[in-house]
Amino acid sequence: MEAYAVVETGGKQYLVKQNSELEVEKLAGEAGTSITLDRVLAVSDGQQLKVGAPVIAGAAVIATVVEQFRGEKTVSFKKKRRKGYHKKIGHRQSLTRLTVTAIQAG
Repeated sequence: MEAYAVVETGGKQYLVKQNSELEVEKLAGEAGTSITLDRVLAVSDGQQLKVGAPVIAGAAVIATVVEQFRGEKTVSFKKKRRKGYHKKIGHRQSLTRLTVTAIQAG
């Protein structure tokens, strides 16, 4: 089995593996810079699983920023029938694409 970790960033949890690519809510950093995600909730070396309470002290996931971009537009439409009320709202989230370079078990 392959080594993996569960990290938390932007209020969401992601399962990451070595060389995997993921999209998270915007983090500071230009393309090519390295980022350390230190809120590691669980880490496995392929044999043994270590779970934090809530995080594992000393564990970290090191990732490289691939690009900063904006996600697809989501549209929210509200309507009340027979009242003449309707409202259309659009939103595009700023995102960061990361590539995991290393998982440190702590």
